[in-house]
Amino acid sequence: MSGEKKEITFEINTDSDDMLEKIVEEYKLPDKSKAIRVLLDYVEEKESDWDDMFATVRCNRC
Repeated sequence: MSGEKKEITFEINTDSDDMLEKIVEEYKLPDKSKAIRVLLDYVEEKESDWDDMFATVRCNRC
């Protein structure tokens, strides 16, 4: 099912962009936009884990 899409602009770190590119290549997705939509769908399905995902302080680039 393909829903209505909205074009947005946001910033990510270069290593995150590299990760998206790797996902696109490995899973033969059409583009990084699709990879992000898949990730967001997964996060939506895991709403019970949001505290672990979003309340946990991570310092991957400190």
